[in-house]
Amino acid sequence: MRIGGALLALTLLAGCADYVAPDPVRLPRDSVEGAGDPTRAAVSRASYAFANQAALAGRPAAMARAIADMEFLAAALPFDPRYQQRDPLLPWQLAQGRAEWRAALGIPADQPAQPVIDSLYAMARTPAAAPAAPLGPEVTGRLADMPPLPQTGRAAAAAARAEYDAQFPVVRRRW
Repeated sequence: MRIGGALLALTLLAGCADYVAPDPVRLPRDSVEGAGDPTRAAVSRASYAFANQAALAGRPAAMARAIADMEFLAAALPFDPRYQQRDPLLPWQLAQGRAEWRAALGIPADQPAQPVIDSLYAMARTPAAAPAAPLGPEVTGRLADMPPLPQTGRAAAAAARAEYDAQFPVVRRRW
């Protein structure tokens, strides 16, 4: 009986090896003006911004806010029950987008999401101010002249589709 219990415990521990703990994130209060749900507001803003990224060219404050919204979505949506079953590829697409925008801005991949969100929103509020840690002063210049971010655009569109599906679930009838 002891061997069976030990094997069961090892099996359960092996199953936990792939577990990824959620990175608790939140958007600043002023980011949700007029919207009751911060996740829905971030999805809406990010999908609109990255549907036409050329409109963000030369506007570092708008780009900082769009990327902060995507950073929030990449950390929150894979663990949000409303989105978990809508699109099984959404967490992967968000991770690919996150790797793309972080590489473009020079943000380390292991940097927690909340300080990045807070720093980008601080830059969006006062673009002339020096960015807060963990972002360096060179980030402002990179935000003004961002390269195309196709993975980010696809992730934002996938988040918008998942949001739509969560809001208007399809009722399937069996005949």
